[in-house]
Amino acid sequence: MTIFLIKLPFRMVLLGTIVTMSMMNAFAEDAYKEKRQQMVAVIQQSVEMTESYIGKSSLDSRVLEAMMAVPRHEFVPPDSRSYAYENTALSIGHNQTISQPYIVALMTDLAAVTSDSVVLEVGTGSGYQAAVLSELVSQVYSIEIIEALGLEAKSLLQDLGYDNVTVKIGDGYHGWPEHAPFDAILVTAAAGHVPKQLIQQLKPGGRLVIPVGKHKYSQSLRVLTKGLDGKIEQRDVLPVVFVPLTGKH
Repeated sequence: MTIFLIKLPFRMVLLGTIVTMSMMNAFAEDAYKEKRQQMVAVIQQSVEMTESYIGKSSLDSRVLEAMMAVPRHEFVPPDSRSYAYENTALSIGHNQTISQPYIVALMTDLAAVTSDSVVLEVGTGSGYQAAVLSELVSQVYSIEIIEALGLEAKSLLQDLGYDNVTVKIGDGYHGWPEHAPFDAILVTAAAGHVPKQLIQQLKPGGRLVIPVGKHKYSQSLRVLTKGLDGKIEQRDVLPVVFVPLTGKH
């Protein structure tokens, strides 16, 4: 049997390699898109199952679109990517987690943001919640107390093109008064009480969404709404489990 070896010009080989890599990336993205669709379907099922708690049978369609748009697999460690679209929290190191997709979607929905909203997030973590919010609002200010985690999230958000997210390293318990007041504030770690500074930095008509509770394995997801007269109304929505808020307080 005769074997013919054909030498291709280097330029053609390089082009073929680029095309092959592009096709592989496209296939991978298609697979992740399908997984995101499955994730959103599970979120909807979770909403229906918890309707008696949250008082609604579906979330804002804009929130679900944002959940579809953000590549959650980019915000988890490489060895966890196969679980990125499971409806579960995942470790991101530094004794911190990326929240369960259902909880991210629910907290975003409860914040009731608009395209003009300016939002404060306390606890950047992986950057995933900030990315979801950025799809819906004008500006996100996010604070992370763990420097290594905050710098990683800041770099990733920039690389992925989330230009309307500003991250700083600091203690989010005190909020970010330079950019206050905020249309909404989301706290992604459990507090033993609601920080007064955050209530003060909330706009009239704004909402603060925060897990509250002193027990490590049991808190309540609470929504505080500031009336136009400054009065606060609060509602406990759902039992949750979050890592604790840290800091000198």
